[in-house]
Amino acid sequence: MDKAQEEKLEQGRRRLSKDAFARLLGIEITGMRPGYASAVMKVTPDLLNGAGVTHGSAVFALADLVFAAASNSHGITALALNVNINFIKATTVGAVLTAVAHEDNLTRKTGIYRLEVRDENGDLVAVAQGLAYRRNH
Repeated sequence: MDKAQEEKLEQGRRRLSKDAFARLLGIEITGMRPGYASAVMKVTPDLLNGAGVTHGSAVFALADLVFAAASNSHGITALALNVNINFIKATTVGAVLTAVAHEDNLTRKTGIYRLEVRDENGDLVAVAQGLAYRRNH
C-alpha cells in the first residue's frame, strides 16, 4: 500500500473515531483496508431488548459501522443509500460479536458491500448488504 492510500485510510479511521454512537455501544474497529473493515462489540445488559436478547438495532449498528468504514476506506466520502439486514441467530449478554464488510462492487458513484455479523463461536448472527453513494468523485 502506498503512502497516499495509507493517508486515506488514516483519514477514515479518524472520522470513525468521532462516531459517538459507536462509542456508546462499545464498538471497536479492529481492521480497515481498501474495501474491507472489521469491528467487535461485546453484548452488555444495556443492549438487550424486552425478550432478553441482543437488540436488533445494536446488531444493525455494528454492521452499519463496518459498512461505513469499508465504504469510506478509499478516501472518498461515502454515504449509505440503503442497507438490508437479515437476523439469523439471537445472542445475549456476554456474546462478543464481530462484523466484517467486504466490497463486492465499486464504481465512480456507488459501492456495494456484503456485511456479516458472527458470534464468538463463528456462528452467523446477521447478514446484510449495503449500497453507498460516493459523494466526491
